[in-house]
Amino acid sequence: MLYIVSSPIGNLDDLSLRQASTLLSSEIILAEDTRSAKILLDGAKARFPQLTINNQQLIISYYKEREFEKLPEIIDWLNEGKNIALVSESGTPLISDPGYLLVKTVIKKGLPFVVIPGPSAVTTSLIYSGGNPQGFSFFGFFPKKVSEKNKLLSKLRSLKDIFPEMSFIFYESPNRINETLQCFKTLKWEPEIVVCREMTKKYEEILRGQPDDLIDHKFKGEVTILIK
Repeated sequence: MLYIVSSPIGNLDDLSLRQASTLLSSEIILAEDTRSAKILLDGAKARFPQLTINNQQLIISYYKEREFEKLPEIIDWLNEGKNIALVSESGTPLISDPGYLLVKTVIKKGLPFVVIPGPSAVTTSLIYSGGNPQGFSFFGFFPKKVSEKNKLLSKLRSLKDIFPEMSFIFYESPNRINETLQCFKTLKWEPEIVVCREMTKKYEEILRGQPDDLIDHKFKGEVTILIK
């Protein structure tokens, strides 16, 4: 059985009993980042010492570039009846993380799988923003090239005219966020923006304002941007 297991986006106290039980008992763990997975497993053992641990567990590196390469082997394991857990570095798998190809394939082959939900930076940022929760779109990571950023923002600006209550959510690198904010100025678009940094962690920070208000802030850590 394949298990798609969500994990905390920063605070290990957000790990649920069901998530921990699945991870600790699985025969194979497909991990976007093996180091993060081991930290997560250690946290699960400490938080839920009553759980049974599979000491023969195999942890396999499973990042986006390896999805196609590992697919036949994973399908063979599932056909053999092995319990496999897919886990991202943080948050929910498939959401800008590996797993889409695997889930698409198991559905096509008629193999069962279980989703174990949990934290998501997307929905957490939406609540922090105060935006309308009934209408939002998530676009993954912002493009890296300025020309592509400008092109995308121009389309979103037009879409905002049609759906004024809709919020747009992105992930962004702290090294590129000021460049992205500059693109708003280039396009002379001044929407209300919410930047959520290091959510659920010790140095969590929520910033609100127009691009001019935020552009020279020093951003560090994991960043989620929401355009209201």
